[in-house]
Amino acid sequence: MTESLASPESPDLGAAVERARAACIATAQRLAASSVPREFLAEYVPPRRGFLRLKPATMHPLDEVWRIGALLLAESGDLYELGHATRAAERGRPGYQSVSREERREIAAAALRGGYTIGDAVNYDAAPILLDAASPTARAALSGDGPVGFHSGEIRVRWRVGAPLTGAPTLDAFLAERAGLLITPPFSGG
Repeated sequence: MTESLASPESPDLGAAVERARAACIATAQRLAASSVPREFLAEYVPPRRGFLRLKPATMHPLDEVWRIGALLLAESGDLYELGHATRAAERGRPGYQSVSREERREIAAAALRGGYTIGDAVNYDAAPILLDAASPTARAALSGDGPVGFHSGEIRVRWRVGAPLTGAPTLDAFLAERAGLLITPPFSGG
């Protein structure tokens, strides 16, 4: 069964993108005003050969973001698809438990080398979600199977990548609900 998607060239797309951008900016302002803690967004730079030695991996800071489900929201209103995340930590001595564990330890150390303090949450490999009705790349992404798509005249958020957009919440409703949970977390019980 195929999902009937609205055409990315639809005249409704421009209005939907404007509403989505306004929702991102309003949500970012609401989170900033409520002093909700942010995480960091960085670019992972793999190890590279320098003059006579190997330069270790590091991370270059890009922005500060709020994690909202599978999305990252910057104060500017820019939206990103969640990639990978780590917490900055010292590398420590190799434990040789598993290759994947050693790789995770090296990525955490790369965040520390990038200038983050121990324990900082750092997101990397995040893909920007372009909300631009004029850009062919953005139109193609909104008609694809990413976390955000265009359907029934609205920009909507899938509950998982590849899920149908039918019945999915609008980006505005999704951001409002998730921001509310960040601002006023539900009682966790003592």
